[in-house]
Amino acid sequence: MTNRLIAERDRFSAAHPEERVTVNGREWGVVEAGDTGPVLLLIPGTLGRGDIFWRQIEALKDRARILAVTYPRTGGVVEWADDLASLCSARGVTRVAVLGSSLGGYQAQYLAAAHPELVERLIAANTLNSVSLIRDMPPYSSDLDNAPIGELRAGFHRGLGAWAETHPEQKDLVELLLQEADGRIPEPELRARLNALKRGPELPPLALPREKIATIEGADDPLIPPPMRAAVRARLQPAVAYRFETGGHFPYVVRPGLYISLLEEQLGLTVTGEGWGDGELRAG
Repeated sequence: MTNRLIAERDRFSAAHPEERVTVNGREWGVVEAGDTGPVLLLIPGTLGRGDIFWRQIEALKDRARILAVTYPRTGGVVEWADDLASLCSARGVTRVAVLGSSLGGYQAQYLAAAHPELVERLIAANTLNSVSLIRDMPPYSSDLDNAPIGELRAGFHRGLGAWAETHPEQKDLVELLLQEADGRIPEPELRARLNALKRGPELPPLALPREKIATIEGADDPLIPPPMRAAVRARLQPAVAYRFETGGHFPYVVRPGLYISLLEEQLGLTVTGEGWGDGELRAG
């Protein structure tokens, strides 16, 4: 049986192939779409390349300029923030709205603090406020440099397999994510992503005004528990805190219409998606 999400993603990737770009000696992947309107920088989590946001890119590319990135094989949060600033500068981008999910949400927060001249709006999604909270948790408690890659991948299989058992309607999503873990994200890139949080810095103070900050969380997110979600909101004091009632850790894949609507709202675009009327997304 065809996996509809993988088929959709692959069609998008064929039409918008990832460009490989060397920045400060590290090779990034970049999917760029659109050439008008506000600039939106999309940063994925551990399990996702830039094209994991394919539905949002397709919906917004005629009204916004979008840069969706894939992490390099080396470096970490600090180096990557400088890389992203250099990437934007090389493409003539002086101000961006940045959305990062999970690892990407931590990266986005650091980027906004380290490069306030670049980031004009921050959207921190399904993420955390401190790496100290996870360093002793699997898989971060493992020797991420030397543990057999099979063991690390098996950990993703266990976690995602448990999610598929309790949420069989998201079987296609789980298969897509396991495809990423099993090699679509090469081993060095996967290790770098995990190490980026394990060895990451604490977040520096953020000068961005609260009206330029939004958070996104999922009520059923299995990876970001309620205290961690509350800590993110307490640190950022967002003007808007979006809360998905369903969608787990990947609402941009599971609830794409609502996700597109909130991005339209944040970017100042006409809302053409689902809106908030079905009670599945609450903005506070």
